[in-house]
Amino acid sequence: MGAVPDVRLNNGRTIPQFGFGVFKVPAGQTIEAVSAALEAGYRHIDTAEMYGNEREVGEAIARSGLDRSEVFVTTKLNNGFHRPEDARKAFDQSLDELGFEYVDLFLIHWPLPTRYDGDFVSTWRTLEEFYADGRARSIGVSNFNPHHLRPLLDECEIVPAINQIEVHPYLTQDEVRAFCAEHQIAVEAWAPIARGAIVTEPVVGSIAARIGRTPAQVVLRWHIQRGDIVFPKSVTPARIRENIDIFDFELSHAEMAAITGLNRNQRTGPDPDTFAG
Repeated sequence: MGAVPDVRLNNGRTIPQFGFGVFKVPAGQTIEAVSAALEAGYRHIDTAEMYGNEREVGEAIARSGLDRSEVFVTTKLNNGFHRPEDARKAFDQSLDELGFEYVDLFLIHWPLPTRYDGDFVSTWRTLEEFYADGRARSIGVSNFNPHHLRPLLDECEIVPAINQIEVHPYLTQDEVRAFCAEHQIAVEAWAPIARGAIVTEPVVGSIAARIGRTPAQVVLRWHIQRGDIVFPKSVTPARIRENIDIFDFELSHAEMAAITGLNRNQRTGPDPDTFAG
């Protein structure tokens, strides 16, 4: 198994390009799943207050014997806490749940334009406080389109380090990714295999058969070669190990193009322009 590369963020810090996600992992299974991921070599864990398993993520890392500095951990601001004072309390609660003095990355989970009248700026300035005092080593956003990002770029001090968005071969997000690249915002891809739908795609299956890999490995490798940061979820130790075993092969230009050509602008999750949380 090859080494997981790091991506350098716009503040000079780095993040492992491949990680482990715990969305929809029940609290009762989270310690076991995260422990299996850490044993398999993962050093990047993505959680959120909304997921209800921050405490178990922290416990698994504590039990692993790894130094806290060896594991990159992301969590996110829940949707009911965008107002500055609420955001401060929510961030304190996340640190308490995780059992950490800091997180490596803290994100605004959704822009919620219809709930907060598009006031991303006051929320973002509150995250800038967490960055300034060192309790969030990097800050970013999730599910932001370019018109959500623009006020932050125009009115705030810090450019988001990361934008975590839904990306997979059925939703390549070319416009958002290009905007982020222009402003040195790294892109993280959630639902990287389209919640499993892409693994039955004949184009992907034929590539997988030809190179002796699974369809999921092929799609995860596609993300890596595009420059996306990915963190697939599983609770099965064998699948957890399989997912990260993608750094000893490369897809050809033709294979990459064939997978990219599957784009149909099809989401598996909510539309950030209308989602109210």
